[in-house]
Amino acid sequence: MTETLPGELAGLLAGPVVPAARGLLGCTLAANGVTVRLTEVEAYAGTAGDPASHAYRGRTARNAVMFGPAGYAYLYFTYGMHWCVNVVTGPDGEASAVLLRAGEVVGGLDVARARRPAVRRDVDLARGPARLCATLGLDRAAYGQYLLGDGPVRLRPPVEPVPDASVSSGPRVGVTAAHDVPWRFWIDGNPTVSTYRRHVPRARPTRVARPD
Repeated sequence: MTETLPGELAGLLAGPVVPAARGLLGCTLAANGVTVRLTEVEAYAGTAGDPASHAYRGRTARNAVMFGPAGYAYLYFTYGMHWCVNVVTGPDGEASAVLLRAGEVVGGLDVARARRPAVRRDVDLARGPARLCATLGLDRAAYGQYLLGDGPVRLRPPVEPVPDASVSSGPRVGVTAAHDVPWRFWIDGNPTVSTYRRHVPRARPTRVARPD
């Protein structure tokens, strides 16, 4: 992975993860005949104090791409059934990434609907990170792909930047640590933004002592 970051997104992605996350709103991600405009994202730092990050405990075979360089796709499999896609950010060697949580389909709607025929409303096609991946047809094959070139998965800057007045931030969704860190960003009023659910740890069953 030695390519130089080209284009308008180069400086954004090579910098700190939180501004990068905010700046990704309104960008488009295209793959497999579908284009999605990003409406909700979440920032995750690396080993430096973010226990919710997949890189918090250091480099592994699973998270190696998170350590840079920026501009590559980090995908992970969750709940044994869903893929989620992140954009790697930050200086080379310092792990961080932005989870792409939701978007609106702006190209290839017929392909998206054929790929997800059970979805009734267009706004629900990519509403949530697993749905976004499914709508774009992304899976393990996209892991480590460069997003800023002309490859099969392409990230592009917004046609019009999203104004600050239209952006909200708040806690990340469903994490088991650092619950209230306000590193989730979304476009206000956009119907594709996912529903906030704070992670609630499952209660362990109480063991009842057997009588002697």
